Amino acid sequence: MTGNPSVSRWDELPIRDELRGKSPYGAPQLDVPVRLNTNENPYPLPEALVERIAERVREAARDLNRYPDRDAVRLRTELAAYLTKSAGYPLGMENVWAANGSNEVIQQLLQTFGGPGRTAIGFEPSYSMHALIARGTGTGWISGPRNEDFTIDLAAAERAIAEHKPDVVFVTTPNNPTGNAVPPETVLALYEAAQAAKPSMVIVDEAYIEFSHGASLLPLLDGRPHLVISRTMSKAFGAAGLRLGYLAAHPAVVDAVQLVRLPYHLSAVTQATALAALEHTDTLLGYVEQLKAERDRLVTELRAIGYEVTESDANFVQFGRFADAHEAWRKILDRGVLVRDNGVPGWLRVSAGTPQENDAFLDAVREVKKELGS
Repeated sequence: MTGNPSVSRWDELPIRDELRGKSPYGAPQLDVPVRLNTNENPYPLPEALVERIAERVREAARDLNRYPDRDAVRLRTELAAYLTKSAGYPLGMENVWAANGSNEVIQQLLQTFGGPGRTAIGFEPSYSMHALIARGTGTGWISGPRNEDFTIDLAAAERAIAEHKPDVVFVTTPNNPTGNAVPPETVLALYEAAQAAKPSMVIVDEAYIEFSHGASLLPLLDGRPHLVISRTMSKAFGAAGLRLGYLAAHPAVVDAVQLVRLPYHLSAVTQATALAALEHTDTLLGYVEQLKAERDRLVTELRAIGYEVTESDANFVQFGRFADAHEAWRKILDRGVLVRDNGVPGWLRVSAGTPQENDAFLDAVREVKKELGS
């Protein structure tokens, strides 16, 4: 191993060529007064839920000498009930699969439907983990087009699907990092294009759907066996530390992903905690309403200050434009507020926090606006 600190620790390892020169995913974790960079729900879980989690985990702990329910039947049943109630579209346990965060859901889908010799397309800027997981599973990645306002350029997207014939198509709505939602008719058009080209699997990433002005696209599953809806408990449920993601799809898709899932991949503690959270859905979604109001306030205030803002259906807001986004990010950080520099030229992203956190952020960006004059 070389002693040169500029040489990566893995440079002399026989890692795969497509991983060389790449960086792991991650946002800065800095000790600052206000952290608004990772789209977390800023409200701690209510005490009643904390107590219920403790009860359920205590019950699960009595059987930790045994493997957990490999198929997470009870959890999937309760997730299906939640989706049925929230979207008005009937789903059963056989339509739902759960894993350790929506990232593992996406990984399992790409292990099943992607892989060496296959490709996936996403419309960027979008959630960067789609491309990273594609690379990690040996799936070729195609960057599809967006318009200047960050909406999907449908005509160009249809041409790209027809040309490349990808095995997997990603659609993120609301989109991260831009925040804008994708209209159902656009998703339907992309699905039809994907079926005509291959046919391909279409994965709709709805990690932030509970914050949207519109409805979930779950009803589009009807009659579309190659469509998958991916969700998470990290955002709306305020459970980022739980690491619980899930998908809804035709039962054949649920059966297929089990070909690649690791044995007993969801621990008994994870399943118990998620079940407790689902018992408190109404309380947790009340926090969502507060965050939606704060998000809308951020949009209004940022525009009043003089920033450009992308329309947001998520729990975050993309704002700009900056001549040097990283310089602006640093100046905001110097004022004790951490936001996200996603690498979208000229733009930064801020998560909706508590009213007090948002006030601190708005004070900081007012000062930065005056200092930079842009």
